[in-house]
Amino acid sequence: MIKVIRSEIPEVLLLEPKVFEDERGAVFETFNRLHFAQATGLNIDFVQENYSHSKKNVLRGLHYQVVRPQGKLISAVRGEIYDVAVDLRRSSPTFRGWVGFTLSESNRRMAWIPPGFAHGLLALSDTVDVLYKLTDLWAPQHERAILWNDLDIGIRWPLTGAPILSAKDQAAKRLADAEIFA
Repeated sequence: MIKVIRSEIPEVLLLEPKVFEDERGAVFETFNRLHFAQATGLNIDFVQENYSHSKKNVLRGLHYQVVRPQGKLISAVRGEIYDVAVDLRRSSPTFRGWVGFTLSESNRRMAWIPPGFAHGLLALSDTVDVLYKLTDLWAPQHERAILWNDLDIGIRWPLTGAPILSAKDQAAKRLADAEIFA
């Protein structure tokens, strides 16, 4: 019931659910463990779900946990985001590589970002509501952030004006100085 689109980093997936629409509206599965496993080959247990609300040009990220890394299933339930995953696995052939997707309430796409990746998003619409399903609990003592505009990564954010950043994201480290995975 979901179409899987592999990105340039094969472990990061773009997912398109089968949508049932009629004159009343639409319905689709945001997650079904069996269908997800059949489509992706992954048997995932989600233990936490987060919600964020942002206004246009809010940039969140690039966040990750060095202990208890989290896999994330991201969806924009209202509005539109540009969602980014950065490979932080030193042993990976795609180390420092990144992929980005537009996720929106209209395209209903979701992004699967496995553990070992940093995650960030940019709010493209006036407001956006995002759901994150997580494979591990938030551990603030292990959370880290990499600068959203680190030239060693080179993400091409579709910005219109300066991003709105949290104090934590303003103080984020460059990848060269960050604590990352083996």
